[in-house]
Amino acid sequence: MNRSIRAFGVVIMLLFVAMVVQLANLQVVQASKLRHDPRNTRQAVADFSRPRGVIQTADGVVLAQSVPTKDQYRYQRTYPQGRDFAFVTGYLSFRYGTEGVEHAYADELAGRNLPLRAVDLQHFLSNTVRTADVTLTVRADLQRVALAALGPRVGAVVALDPRDGSVLALASQPTYDPNGLASHDPTVEAANFALANTDPLKPMLPRAFRESYAPGSTFKTVTASAVLDRRPDLATKAYPVTNALKLPLTTNLLHNFGGESCGGMLPDLFRVSCDTGFGGIGLDLGAGDLTGEAGQFGFNLVPPLDLPGVFASRFPPAASFAQATPLLAFSAIGQSDVTATPLQMALVASAIANHGVIMVPHVMKTIVDSDGKPVRSYQPKAWITATSTGTAATVTQFMISVVTGGTGTAVALPGVQVAAKTGTAEVDATHTNAWMIAFAPADNPTIAVAVVLPGLTGVGNEVTGGVQAAPIVRKVIAAALGVAG
Repeated sequence: MNRSIRAFGVVIMLLFVAMVVQLANLQVVQASKLRHDPRNTRQAVADFSRPRGVIQTADGVVLAQSVPTKDQYRYQRTYPQGRDFAFVTGYLSFRYGTEGVEHAYADELAGRNLPLRAVDLQHFLSNTVRTADVTLTVRADLQRVALAALGPRVGAVVALDPRDGSVLALASQPTYDPNGLASHDPTVEAANFALANTDPLKPMLPRAFRESYAPGSTFKTVTASAVLDRRPDLATKAYPVTNALKLPLTTNLLHNFGGESCGGMLPDLFRVSCDTGFGGIGLDLGAGDLTGEAGQFGFNLVPPLDLPGVFASRFPPAASFAQATPLLAFSAIGQSDVTATPLQMALVASAIANHGVIMVPHVMKTIVDSDGKPVRSYQPKAWITATSTGTAATVTQFMISVVTGGTGTAVALPGVQVAAKTGTAEVDATHTNAWMIAFAPADNPTIAVAVVLPGLTGVGNEVTGGVQAAPIVRKVIAAALGVAG
């Protein structure tokens, strides 16, 4: 009898311990995960029924705010700038959850992740809610210039400060209005979401960091760096002047864009963007060196941007070239299976601009609570070292030559030395991706830019990066530096 009672007591004690452990697991270990689970309607109701901090640009333009309402949720989240900043702010939706900064800094905006202060007792006694405002690194003036320069065309612009990784502009077209998704009317909310997701142009896709494209000749910046870092003997090798490169193990040829003939040593090949020359360089470098250099620049890694859903850019593993040597020539010019997001190519440009070091990209600048007290400010830090200081300096000179007498003369600005690389990736027989990466001033860069216009149709120079992307880059750099563009 006593043994049975003891056994029963042990079982009860074990069940009690298990219950305590599970409660601790739910309330501590998994609290954040459960709170952000889109199926957690209790959390959604709580978020909609309380104020939320402001999201604003570096130059003080309000992008998101909570407005009191008389409906069941008490507060309506509104986005005064609408479509212009949708891929930065994201949205707060009862049915579809959160995106963008609304997701990345949800706890701070809702006042759930703020340091305790003595004044918090006053908030408790007065029944007021303490929230936090997030100020971004993004400049409203620069964002609008980027969007205006893109116009109605599908494409994306990313502008960074290479010195600290601050995102100055992040534009993508087409875009959407987050106000519809934040509606308290479920019919309006669902209709806006359905309309955006059935549009073949995918207006809810942030092309700046969640879509990748063949980078074309902008990737030659990485290939040139690989030569200087790993095979400097190739920098003085003269590649033959030709309009087509015979590829090993096949009868296929790699042709220059537009059937042009070019050749020479690395500086000349870079300036005129010679595909046959860089194809030969790729074959000479070999898979290990080319893949290794791409990895150093951040390919196959997810850039640590503080927004959700950032894509990694892709460069094929070295082993994939073992039975496909000719593809090395195409990969060296940013084609074949090489893909990159505009964010990644802006980081490539920033690596050269910042003496070989890529800083962690970020959109958050400062967070202050609703009493105006500092909560957090971003502290710049390095992400990866892409190349050496010497290589970055040499490639900078190559990029300057592109602007002064190569394929990127259209990005030149009076009184400002710009360094750039154009790119024109042939997607298929009728479509190309027009690219440009650039930074300025070349001797002391404060802005690095990447622009892509994917899927252009046309022939000849009219679809090249030097013609299509360069004017956009020029306008963004001019606005950032405060010069005539």
